[in-house]
Formats: sequence, structure tokens, C-alpha cells
Amino acid sequence: MLNGERFRVDGHGYLTDPGDWTEAFARYTAAEAGITLTEKHWALIHWIRTEEAEHGVMPDARFAMKFLGGKDGKAAGRAILFELFPYGYVGQAIKIAGMRQPRAWSTG
Repeated sequence: MLNGERFRVDGHGYLTDPGDWTEAFARYTAAEAGITLTEKHWALIHWIRTEEAEHGVMPDARFAMKFLGGKDGKAAGRAILFELFPYGYVGQAIKIAGMRQPRAWSTG
């Protein structure tokens, strides 16, 4: 329970219903992982949620790296991604963004 709200999560802490996500959930989950969310974190979190809402599928790490790298490219985006989320896209970014735990994805 967080601020009087109950969040249903699986055994690994991922929301079972992404529609239950709030920014308070993101801040709490990030804090549990030792992450203080910055504007860069929020940009990626909102991008993940928008992509999933628009396409019905959460974007994989390659697209996140491209998004973060912008004109500097995917390689720059990879460095940024792991600076923001040291334990990986699936292990931290997806969880904090309130997505379900992906099946058969690498933790990149």
C-alpha cells in the first residue's frame, strides 16, 4: 500500500495491471531500487507508457536506446540507459514505468 492506494504486483514487484500505475508508484519503486528520478528518467518512463498505449506492445530496449540517444544514436542511448537504470531496462525501467514483467526478454 502506498499513500492509501493498493497496487497489485507480481512476485517480482511488477504491476499486474499497468492501468493502476501512478507517478507515486514510480517514485516509490524507484526509491526501493535506490534511484532518484530525474527529468531524463521521467522522459523515458512517459515514453515507454505512451509507446505501449499507442502500439499495444511495450517497446524493447533497442527502441529505448534509440529514443535516449536521439541524434547521437543508439550507442549513446545505451550508455544513457544504463546510467539511468544500472540494473537494466527490464529490471528497472519497465518495472518503474508500471508495465507487466515481460516474458522471455533479456534484462538489457
